[in-house]
Amino acid sequence: MTAGDLPSIRHPGDGWVDCACGSRHWGLFGAAGLLLARRDEAGRISHVVLQHRALWSHLGGTWGVPGGALAPGETPLEGALREAHEEAGVPPGAVRVLGEHVLDHGSWRYTTILADAAPGTAIDVRPTDPESLEIAWVTVARVTDRPLLPAFGDAWPKLLERLSQT
Repeated sequence: MTAGDLPSIRHPGDGWVDCACGSRHWGLFGAAGLLLARRDEAGRISHVVLQHRALWSHLGGTWGVPGGALAPGETPLEGALREAHEEAGVPPGAVRVLGEHVLDHGSWRYTTILADAAPGTAIDVRPTDPESLEIAWVTVARVTDRPLLPAFGDAWPKLLERLSQT
């Protein structure tokens, strides 16, 4: 894919923010993603849904959670569910929200919505837009075997701990 093939701005929240931390972040109104988990028969977190980011995207080729920029007036929960549906085919009604984890930089925030599959629900994830090379249920033990989006890699131990406590 060439620069001319890149998706155009899809909603008014798309754009870069120059953050006080010295980095640039995507999402004029912040961003959010969905960390969706599946449990084993004993109730332990066994798998999570990860997105292999398209090569043309920022930090392309890395793995993270489906997510993206919030639209004006959209809550992090609404944005995370919308993005997971757009990017991975996750039906919003098929998830049970367990909590959230916020990376707050003052002028910009990323909210990870923690969720699992609603009881009795099988969720078939797949790439549903060009932002993903692959969407997969990944065993918890193998998450760190993949090249992770740096911010997700930094947060992964805390996210797993929070999920495991629910």
